[in-house]
Parts: sequence; structure tokens; C-alpha cells
Amino acid sequence: TSASAHGGVLPWCARGATAYVSLEPCAHHGSTPPCAEALVAAGVARVVAAMRDPFPSVDGAGFERLQAAGIVVEHGLMEAQARELNRGFLSRIERGRPWLRVKLAASLDGRTAMASGESKWITGAAARADVQHWRARSGAILTGADTVLADDPALTVRLDQGSDTARNRGAEFVPPLRVVIDSGLRSLAAGRVRDGSAPTLYLHGPQARVPTGIQAEFAELPLRGGHVALDAALALLGERGINEVQVEAGPALCGALLRTGRVDELLLYQAPLLLGDSARPLFAGLGIEAMAQGRRLQLVDELRFDDGDRRLLLRPVAAAAIG
Repeated sequence: TSASAHGGVLPWCARGATAYVSLEPCAHHGSTPPCAEALVAAGVARVVAAMRDPFPSVDGAGFERLQAAGIVVEHGLMEAQARELNRGFLSRIERGRPWLRVKLAASLDGRTAMASGESKWITGAAARADVQHWRARSGAILTGADTVLADDPALTVRLDQGSDTARNRGAEFVPPLRVVIDSGLRSLAAGRVRDGSAPTLYLHGPQARVPTGIQAEFAELPLRGGHVALDAALALLGERGINEVQVEAGPALCGALLRTGRVDELLLYQAPLLLGDSARPLFAGLGIEAMAQGRRLQLVDELRFDDGDRRLLLRPVAAAAIG
């Protein structure tokens, strides 16, 4: 249930019906009207919710409002599936940070670019179009200063490349926030990431000079080891109400996120291509020196494209049960 859906809850067709929802209907006024009130007004007789809403302003209050109106309430049906569906929201409420997905494109031998930095294109058009769907479902796209300087990426959702998520929302679609981790604000010369087509936020350290007249937001965060503290960065995004973050960055930032246990899933696009041992790796700084230190991953989903590319959705075993 949501504010946009309330108009579709019509008393003449809903009265006496059973409503099935993936999350407990809210009973408070927030950015949208209370979902529980809409169900009461519609005259439904029974509500089956997959799970209780852990958000402090809800947390059972929605069920109580429905029951007070004489509506039969049941919950717990397919709760595991609901937690998977709501994983970003639950991550933000229960862990204080968004669900973090790292998107990667690599050759068969695990290389992301030539030593020179050349990387266009490892994967084909179908894989690149598929990325747009994952961008569209994200609240933010996060990258680092090195990637901005090397590639000058736009980090936008391109509606002409297969993003049904964005197209179906039409004028209601809100583009993901573009987030650049740049402790010293050295990447400001690259302009596409702040071209005005989507909002942009720079996360920087205390010593950085924040310029004026730049079409972007700036947030100062503490440094750790000379770099923006990743826990503070993710906590800030959680405070802004962002449920899912897609990381599209280089091996240093991706490696730091994986090494510190902050990666919830990997979205790996792999091409039947060999780039050789001098090309750049997927991750840097993992500190793995023995087989026992290897990071085991769980394969969640696999998709093969007609041109031979494939998409793997993987989760670190320790994070597999979080969603």
C-alpha cells in the first residue's frame, strides 16, 4: 500500500474483500497518508500481511488500527520472501544503512580494464542495458574520485536502454542520487556527474575546500586512514531515507567495501573475453594470502545474454541471510 495506490482502493469493489500486502500497513502520517486508514475506508474485511513493519512509528500500530476497526488481521505468511522483497528498507531500519550492491563488469579472467584504463566495452549492449534496470531500482549510485576522473561517468538511468522500472513510473520516476566519495574534492573537474540531469552529492573530508557555484550538494565526513569513513558515508545515506545503493567504482573502493564486510551483493557482468594479467583486477586490497582467507559467495541468480555475456547475482555467505 502507498499513497499512489490509495486511489485504487475503491469501496464498491473492496468492501468485504481480503487485502494481501507485503508489509504491515502504516498508521501514521509521514510523507504519505496512513495506509491502514485507506484500508479501513475501503471496507475490507481481512488483511493478510507478510510481515510486521519494524519502523518505530509503525511496529504493530497498523495492525492495531485495523483490528480496532473490526478487520481480521493475519501476518507471517511468506515472511522470508517479504524480507527479500523489502531488503533495502529492512537494512536501513535494522542496520542503519542501505542495502549495498556492487556492480562489476569483467572479462573471463576477472579483469575490468586494461592497464591504460581502457574499458569500453567489456560487455555487450544487452548487458549494459540490463544495468539500467538495477540503477533505476536504486536510491543512490555511489562511485569514487578515481572513477570520476578516469571515466567522467554520468551515472544516470537511461530510459531508452530497457529500464522498465523507470519507464513505468513515467513522470513520477525520481532519478537515483549520484554520490561521489572524494576526500579532497579532487574530481570536481569532471562535469558529467554534476550535469543537472540527476542530483549529486559529494562526500568529502574536513580539509577539503568546498567551492561555490557548483550544481551539487556537499557533506563533510570524518576520515579514516586518509579516506572518507565508509561507515559514516553509508549511515548518512541511510539517514536520507535511501534503501538501496548501487556501487559503480574502481578496484580500490570496491575492495575496501568488500574487505570491511559492507557489501551485501555483487552484480557481476562477465564477458567471454580474456584481457591478460596486466589488466586491472575486480578488487584491490583484499589482503587474501591463503585459501582459508578466501571470500565465499552464494550464487543467487544467473542470466545469460544472447551474445555470450552473463550476469551473476552473488552474495557473501555471511550476508546471504540479511535480506
